[in-house]
Amino acid sequence: MKVKSIAAAFFALILGLGWSLAWADDDDQFPEGVSFKTLIKTLLAIEGLTGDSKGNLYTTGRGGSPSCPVWRVNLSKPSLVVVGNINVAGCSPSGIAFNKAGKLFVADGDKVYTFAPNSGKPPNADVYATGVPNTNGLAFDKDGNLWTGDGTTGVGRVWRIGPKGGDCTPATLSNCVEAFRVQPLLNGANFGGDLTGDGVGRRALTIPAGTAQPLVANGVAFDQEGNLFVADTARGAIWKVKFDSNGNLTSETGCDSTFTANTLCLNNILVTHPLLEGTDGIALDNEGNIWNSANERNAIVVVSDGRVKEIFRNSPDGITLLRNTGPLETPTSPFLLGKFFCTANSDGNRRDNSPNTAGEIKPAGPDIGKISCMADPVTGELIELNIPGLPLPVD
Repeated sequence: MKVKSIAAAFFALILGLGWSLAWADDDDQFPEGVSFKTLIKTLLAIEGLTGDSKGNLYTTGRGGSPSCPVWRVNLSKPSLVVVGNINVAGCSPSGIAFNKAGKLFVADGDKVYTFAPNSGKPPNADVYATGVPNTNGLAFDKDGNLWTGDGTTGVGRVWRIGPKGGDCTPATLSNCVEAFRVQPLLNGANFGGDLTGDGVGRRALTIPAGTAQPLVANGVAFDQEGNLFVADTARGAIWKVKFDSNGNLTSETGCDSTFTANTLCLNNILVTHPLLEGTDGIALDNEGNIWNSANERNAIVVVSDGRVKEIFRNSPDGITLLRNTGPLETPTSPFLLGKFFCTANSDGNRRDNSPNTAGEIKPAGPDIGKISCMADPVTGELIELNIPGLPLPVD
């Protein structure tokens, strides 16, 4: 009883001094009771989202013939304006980002493409980097280096590509290096480890589709201090990677001898949480909060000082009890355009979005992809957040 009394008195003292729990304070900066409004639907599937300071979003069509368009979409007057093309048969672009010079960079397959957007005469993109299998999320650091991960290969490689681009294959590594690896789920040779085949470890299964989820290096984003955050889709985790003033990796590696020596130790995981399961792309705001599109849960989740809060999740249908009717339909790539939050939707057929024949977008079309933005559930007006996104590289 005495111990309890002391604890109660101490807690009362804290309250009397006006102290409060940080997370309770942080709740005030995040919106409650929001919904999502469809900004625009697309005839092609999309993944990847970025923006400029003029109120425009940019995304990439997938599976186009003979090329894949890159679209500009104005937030106030949305329409699909082609500003460039990935002129590759079977293209399936994902990550997209601007550099400081105003050029767009798009990840597709084992290459990164670049071009200067032009709505009057949309150019075909040039190859910027090669030898980056399943390149996915893209992010630039303060020195103009482009960073990307290896997506669904599950190996966890993250590359730093210099300002001139280059070939990232091990035989050349021209202006491009494999900076580190996010620890994969399995330690076999198929995942860059030392054991035969898949080795040992675990696989994250997605139900009802039942497919294994190996993706550990997905979305990437830098904060203002130069730390790199990596979305780990399979674990439902965010890794925090640190560097010195010269850009050299300082995060601990080499803790498990069955992985390559440049594999990050598990103590570099900033947070892992069930709410983050399926985290795909990530976006940072001006206070360092990490916004996640949790694609397998049809949800938007924010990480603040290592703590996790769900902002929105599709409600279950009143009859089927499924969460596949929208407004989110496998959200993939979030972006903070000033104080407005939007996400691309790829309509994948797994977990909360399965079967993906419900909702606004469907595999049979006519609309296959869409961009959704956070909105007031009553008025439908887009909601402005209290905290804006990080400053954009494009004026």
